[in-house]
Amino acid sequence: MQAAPVRATAIPSFTSALRAVESLLMSGGQRTARRNAWTSVLEDRRRAKDRVEAERVLGQAAQAGQSASVRL
Repeated sequence: MQAAPVRATAIPSFTSALRAVESLLMSGGQRTARRNAWTSVLEDRRRAKDRVEAERVLGQAAQAGQSASVRL
């Protein structure tokens, strides 16, 4: 008789373990506030990355425009 296969989900991930500890230590409002703050941090990072990319593209377009006007 073979033993039942062990599921990988039997061991909680670090994130789920951290959330379990968080739920024991903090009230619901604090937990929500912390999660909202972290979401804001991630969104700010995404916007900063997009801004850098837009500046790079605009810089390249400006250089291409200058090169084209010099050739005329």
